[in-house]
Amino acid sequence: MNFKEVYSDNLLNFSEETTERYPEILTDEAMTFLSLLHENFNPQRLVLLENRKKQQALFDAGALPTFPAETKNIRESNWRAAAIPTDLLDRRVEITGPVDRKMVINALNSGAKTFMADFEDSTSPTWSNLMSGQQNLKDAVNKTISLEDTVKNKKYSLKDKTAVLLVRPRGLHLSEKNILVNGQPLSGSLVDFGLYAFHNHLELIKNGTAPYFYLPKLEHYLEARWWNEVFEFAQDYLGEQNGTFKATVLIETITASFQLDEIIYELRDHIVGLNCGRWDYIFSYIKKLRNNPAFIVPNRDQVTMTSPFMSAYSQLVIQRCHKRCIHAIGGMAAQIPIKNDEAANAIAFNKVIADKEREVKNGHDGTWVAHPDLVALAMNVFDQHMPTKNQIHIKREDIKVTEQDLLETPKGTITVEGIRKNISISVLYLASWLNGQGAAALHNLMEDAATAEISRSQLWQWLQNKVILDNGKILNESYYHRLAMEEFEKIRNLVGDENHEKQKYRLAEQLLDELVVNDTFTEFLTLPGYKYI
Repeated sequence: MNFKEVYSDNLLNFSEETTERYPEILTDEAMTFLSLLHENFNPQRLVLLENRKKQQALFDAGALPTFPAETKNIRESNWRAAAIPTDLLDRRVEITGPVDRKMVINALNSGAKTFMADFEDSTSPTWSNLMSGQQNLKDAVNKTISLEDTVKNKKYSLKDKTAVLLVRPRGLHLSEKNILVNGQPLSGSLVDFGLYAFHNHLELIKNGTAPYFYLPKLEHYLEARWWNEVFEFAQDYLGEQNGTFKATVLIETITASFQLDEIIYELRDHIVGLNCGRWDYIFSYIKKLRNNPAFIVPNRDQVTMTSPFMSAYSQLVIQRCHKRCIHAIGGMAAQIPIKNDEAANAIAFNKVIADKEREVKNGHDGTWVAHPDLVALAMNVFDQHMPTKNQIHIKREDIKVTEQDLLETPKGTITVEGIRKNISISVLYLASWLNGQGAAALHNLMEDAATAEISRSQLWQWLQNKVILDNGKILNESYYHRLAMEEFEKIRNLVGDENHEKQKYRLAEQLLDELVVNDTFTEFLTLPGYKYI
């Protein structure tokens, strides 16, 4: 039956540009579920997004994040979240990546304890990426997923023992332009969450697990409350007990780090952990405090987890999670193997080892890697220092983190080379994203939207504040354009004239100019880019 005929009463349809219908995923029943999610939760989502704008106006006027006075009792009283399911007790190494078929198979087979299948920062939200991603996860849950690479003459299929699957839907700010209700796009969050939960909850529970999620970019405990209400509604609609669905929340905004207990409390029936989303956190620090000259952030490479504000945030996450008896998961190791360069590989891997040793010794219960070759490396570090399934029993009551600690400006320099690198990474990543690839290997690191956001937001902040560089020059528009044009030319020479146009590098350069040379800051680089994919 024609989709529009079935749903004409609800005025729910596809956009005119959408030709592929994915009948196994976009069933009548699934679309009814999405329609109900939209009806019940999209209005409040839009209110929450307006609240973000109001808060930003306060920051722009000089206000700073604080621990909320109205929730002091939640922070200081003794309570704990619901019990963690057995298959999530040990999460010492988690691998993350996009939802393409090969990645899903390789990640589940990687030896990591869990795999976060990502519809957000490492997936370019093309219609085919999103819908084939849902099909890939459905096939993985049903253990029927396979892939034959005729070029390499290689077949990929699942091993008997695989990682536990978690799914990250898109953030609250992103819409799904290809499905409309009364002409209004659905929430990307609700589409990704709804389709995965609808199609897989029965099989997951039959397999001894359940729908597990990673929730991105929350900025306020009211957003956690929204997600909790979504979970409650979905569980009731699908006939599952409350508390069946579980969530780990990424703490990747500066405002969320001031509301850790509150976020856990709002999701207390469903939450199993918090994760230190370090790259988005740096981006958020720049974004939220962007108009305050006291918070100018130096070169991205100089901001590490040993920077005081990053260390404070990481340790506070550990303390608050363990007080509430949930996991504190560490940050991403973005390094990827460097072919034919053992010396460079050794340097990169030693950085990973040092990073993971610091995390496990501080009390983290697990960590993230972006590449299967790093799983064993990170696993070895956690095995050496964490003999138990997790470290929730280590309460870290010695930690004292103040509002000032969370806001301490990182020390460092702003260099011409740092500007050039930010320009190059921004263009190369944007071109990759526009071409449908949300994770890009650049300069021996796996870059996703979060790291590209740091690069372009730093350029904006530095240009707005006309910072003095290491060479003594002031970064004004003229100087920025000169450096940008030189980097654009390097990229053109690297990829060739034909690829430069065909693979959207010129468009990426235009988008970067709009993002950087603009008195108004664009909240997410994906928003202006979405119309081009």
